[in-house]
Amino acid sequence: MNGKFRIKDSDKCVHCRICRENCSFLSKYGLDIGDTAELKELAYHCFLCGTCTQVCPLGIDGRAVILDMRRERVEENQGKCPEKGYALVLAEKRNYIYRNKRRLAGRSILFPGCNFPSFYPKTTRKLISLLEEKEDMGVLFDCCGKPVAELGLKRDEEEIAGRINENLRKAGAEEAVMLCPNCYEFLKDKLEVKVISIYEKLARLGTGRQLEGNGALFLPCPDRERKQWVQWLAPFLKNMPETVQGVQCCGLGGCAGGKEPELAREMAHQTRDQGNGTVFTYCASCAGNLTRGGCQGVTHLLPEILGCDEKPDIGKSMVNRMLTKFW
Repeated sequence: MNGKFRIKDSDKCVHCRICRENCSFLSKYGLDIGDTAELKELAYHCFLCGTCTQVCPLGIDGRAVILDMRRERVEENQGKCPEKGYALVLAEKRNYIYRNKRRLAGRSILFPGCNFPSFYPKTTRKLISLLEEKEDMGVLFDCCGKPVAELGLKRDEEEIAGRINENLRKAGAEEAVMLCPNCYEFLKDKLEVKVISIYEKLARLGTGRQLEGNGALFLPCPDRERKQWVQWLAPFLKNMPETVQGVQCCGLGGCAGGKEPELAREMAHQTRDQGNGTVFTYCASCAGNLTRGGCQGVTHLLPEILGCDEKPDIGKSMVNRMLTKFW
């Protein structure tokens, strides 16, 4: 049943404690996914990583349960986020202040998202030039809306998706190419155009070098179960790395890191000793947050595939993101 059939009814919980044993957040507070009253108060402390969902023998979708709790709290608070600490996130991403549509034209549009250009500006520029040369691709710098949606702001989530669709429609786009697995997972069923990964695009264009892959692969939350992006990466890896084990999230998921900084740091510490100190990922958010948490051996695969010697720029990530508005 687990992994195939999902239910959102946490009342079905039999308190077997398997979710608690596998989730640092639930373990810290001594809760199961069926402890709804307590969890509603702590909903913004959850990383929304889906670990509880993956291990639940009854197929309870714990991530969906917690997200619904956040939405309920928003509605109870007249449509506003009920928790403090998210004002800057909302000010930036609700109507993305660094949106850039100057190069938005063509049938195929690159959607870099927020964090890849923040941590890997040189690689982003190289990729844009490469795709313009190979296929005259356009670019849309925007936020997918996932951070806003995960705060429980359902109406804002719908408005953001609507704006992205409108911009792509005006550009005559038929395809959106995602650098981020979070953007892909969040937008794939919301956009009117076909949504693909950058690795599918590079394979189609016959571009990108093959890597040895000697290390451990950190899987971002939205790809942990299906491992779809791992399949798309396979042509670029001579050896498929082992998977990082026992770490539920990079610490950025669900906007919960500010509520649970100690748990977030511990996730980075658990990661750094795997793969003999070399940890690969294909998510810029994971690469940046794990590096900030002290895991210095994190390598994003896309810069390597493109032949860029670039590590996550955690010192100037915010400045890099601001500058994309003027690219």
